[in-house]
Amino acid sequence: MILVTLGTQDKTFVRLLEAVDKAKEEGKIKDDIVVQAGYTKYKSKNMKILDFVTVDKFDKLIEECDILITHGGVGSIIAGLNAKKKVIAAARLKKYGEHHNDHQKQIIKKFVKDGYIVELKNFKKIDEAIEKARKLKYKKYKSNTENMIKLIEDFIDNN
Repeated sequence: MILVTLGTQDKTFVRLLEAVDKAKEEGKIKDDIVVQAGYTKYKSKNMKILDFVTVDKFDKLIEECDILITHGGVGSIIAGLNAKKKVIAAARLKKYGEHHNDHQKQIIKKFVKDGYIVELKNFKKIDEAIEKARKLKYKKYKSNTENMIKLIEDFIDNN
């Protein structure tokens, strides 16, 4: 099962759900798909969509999934890594009105650089990202809080 999580912030991410839905419709994704959509309103016959779930339910979904596809939120990425899951992250972008800036790009870049996750840049090639994630060797997450805080502070200071 693939779990798609969009977090709990009041930001929508329809673009990601459209890409996953289209890939499932075209047969590029064979897995069952469960979505924790948060504030993103989306209807699909190809995916089971849940708005918000309890922490216990979220933990159970993470435990049951093979791959986690998530927005570029630190909490969601780390939740997947701590559960020893293959993680694909896609940044919410300012130009699409998905966030107020592009900080998720920097967050994802750091996790990719450290070899933890796969980045989904080209939404039309989500099937390729899934295959890359399947082949990615799991790397135990080692907290890098100090460096992450510096990365975020530098981003804020420079924007």
